Amino acid sequence: MSETRLDTLKTALVQARLHWQDPAANREHLAGLMDRQPGCDLYLLPETFSTGFLGDRPDQPETMDGVTVAWMQEQARERSAAIAGSLAIMDGQWRVNRFLFVTADGVLAYYDKRHLFGFGGEDERYQHGHSHTTIEWRGWRIDLQICYDLRFPVWCRNSREFDLQLFVANWPAPRVEAWCALLKARAIENQCYVIGVNRTGSDGNNIQYSGRTSAFDPMGESLIAMGDEEDVTVIEFNINELCEIRENFPFLRDADDFTLSLTPDP
Repeated sequence: MSETRLDTLKTALVQARLHWQDPAANREHLAGLMDRQPGCDLYLLPETFSTGFLGDRPDQPETMDGVTVAWMQEQARERSAAIAGSLAIMDGQWRVNRFLFVTADGVLAYYDKRHLFGFGGEDERYQHGHSHTTIEWRGWRIDLQICYDLRFPVWCRNSREFDLQLFVANWPAPRVEAWCALLKARAIENQCYVIGVNRTGSDGNNIQYSGRTSAFDPMGESLIAMGDEEDVTVIEFNINELCEIRENFPFLRDADDFTLSLTPDP
């Protein structure tokens, strides 16, 4: 998927209230939110955007050949953009929390969440992922991560030469200060742009979400800091500014080499 790199990547951050266990309502609602900001290169939706976190129903599973993935493909074509966000997907005999990155030219890449949120019971419902996914879109190298992955810097480390790291989340309100601090840390240590898109409102388990969707530059400077209301905000990232920072402060070249040992599933 190599192509000419855009100097700027226009990205829409969709901080939405989600309808509990109602994929059709969420698809319609999110399409309307994206309509507020036409002409972007990338639209970023929250984690488990079709159902809410742990809101998927066993009797109505999402699949890779199902309605919501087809909707993402249609939205990408219509907007000449990439659409990205995570879904609870039934893949064979396993359910996974899958971050899909769907492009206007028909590419569908995905990342299965590595770190499942045991505190909330996510590890009892889904199978964890085993590998990273870094995709190239309009010349930018983009790394995909989901929510709880944010707490694990070794997993998130920029050993894959990415320019932009994406986190989609359903990050609860009581720990939102950790959300903001960790996003900033990942940007600084990885010398990349970082986006964290969170949902807002409450879910069917009465868990509250305070949004605080954010973006940081490679020096840790805040580029976007949204509040707790539903909204869509656009930001343009500049690759020349990123390259200049890395040239002036070549910290990544001094990073430790390591190999991450992943324990296979039983």
